[in-house]
Amino acid sequence: MSKISAIAVGVAAVLIVGGIALQRGFAADNAPMPQEGQAAPTFTLPNQEGTPVDLASYKGRWVVLYFYPKDMTTGCTIEAHNFQRDLDKYKALNAVILGVSVDTVDSHKQFCTKDSLTFTLLADPDKKVVQAYGSLGNFGPMVIAMRNTFLIAPDGKIVKVWTKVDPNVHSDAVLAALAGLEKSPA
Repeated sequence: MSKISAIAVGVAAVLIVGGIALQRGFAADNAPMPQEGQAAPTFTLPNQEGTPVDLASYKGRWVVLYFYPKDMTTGCTIEAHNFQRDLDKYKALNAVILGVSVDTVDSHKQFCTKDSLTFTLLADPDKKVVQAYGSLGNFGPMVIAMRNTFLIAPDGKIVKVWTKVDPNVHSDAVLAALAGLEKSPA
């Protein structure tokens, strides 16, 4: 086999392996995803200002805990803008928005500044909370948070789970579910 043929075979092998990795898309490598009716896993993570935020501090309020892949990317920006657009509606329903990705505090701060986001983004570069919520995935060689959302009731239990959400309409779906839960008898 000539040197050029050997290189071509090597390149083809790399492309095939790379294609398989990309075809895999998101591959979870984490704890089982918490289900409706279960207590939400507790955590403390730094927000975009570096201040620790504890999930337990929101007891008595609805929490929209959404995981997203990466600050300042197209789908994540659309999703964040829609949550920001609807922020007053969430506040009227006694709900807070908490976005989580594996990005850093500095990245979150830049994202909030650039896109005028006023709700809380939490940094999980160690991937512990993303993993605890069964939302850790791979996109090619990158380890990211998958686009999943957990609606946590004021008592700390998960009442609704969305996976692989469409960022274009997700805030509307969460608001509809939240409004329906608020109206249902306790």
